[in-house]
Amino acid sequence: MEKITSAEQFSQLIGNDKEVLIKFFADWCPDCTRMNFFIDEILEEYKDYQWYEINKDEFPEIAEKYQVMGIPSILIFKNGEKLGHLHSASAKTPDQVREFLSEKL
Repeated sequence: MEKITSAEQFSQLIGNDKEVLIKFFADWCPDCTRMNFFIDEILEEYKDYQWYEINKDEFPEIAEKYQVMGIPSILIFKNGEKLGHLHSASAKTPDQVREFLSEKL
């Protein structure tokens, strides 16, 4: 999963005409660390999609704009529009993440 390093990169990625998945995280977040234990197998299952991650603490204005209050969160974008948002409370297990992805993609 490639890390987003600038607001310009974020804007360019979400403007894509294909779905782009972005995981919001923070280095201090224990649930983010837990997600890292299982996210690779999900990335493999959904390898036809572009996946990125962004540190919420480094880009608080982006997190606020897209209502990312809890982390980890996975957001799906296409053509600059947010199509789906898996909130942190529902992103604790691989099954919850898979259910969200199968519903939204």
